[in-house]
Amino acid sequence: MAKPSYEYNQHPHAEKRKKTGPVTTHAKSSTPTGAPSSAEAPVASVNQRIGLGITRRVGTMWAAYAFFALTLVSLPAAIGSGNVIVIVSWVAQTFLQLVLLPIIIVGQNIQAAASDRRAIATYEDAGAILEEAKEIQLHLGDQDQALSNLIDRLEALEKQVKTQLKQ
Repeated sequence: MAKPSYEYNQHPHAEKRKKTGPVTTHAKSSTPTGAPSSAEAPVASVNQRIGLGITRRVGTMWAAYAFFALTLVSLPAAIGSGNVIVIVSWVAQTFLQLVLLPIIIVGQNIQAAASDRRAIATYEDAGAILEEAKEIQLHLGDQDQALSNLIDRLEALEKQVKTQLKQ
């Protein structure tokens, strides 16, 4: 009879994942060790820093209020023209674009924060599942040992029976 012979080998990605932590959209997030993950490395180029700074400032409700006030400056001229094309153009090109842009960015920031929370929760769940799988492996190792002991006993009994049958 063959004895169970299984040896657990951890997947290399498990250790790598433990070091990097979950990927999130906010640079404040970090790995469990406190180091920023590679996906959240500090913004390197000047253009990236400028773009990020502008996005952070434009993506606020205060920017939406300011842009709304700015659109009101040209509203009287658009209405005063009496031209439907000018009024539609003002609504589409001035009001909607200026006011909706920061509101959309605010919404995306809210969605990104929720996505970050989900990513962290999923990462923690995966870590818990990995630990459970390790416990299962230990349990299976104990069962393998018990089965090996039973096989040894069965082989010994089989030997005894064969010996007695030969007599």
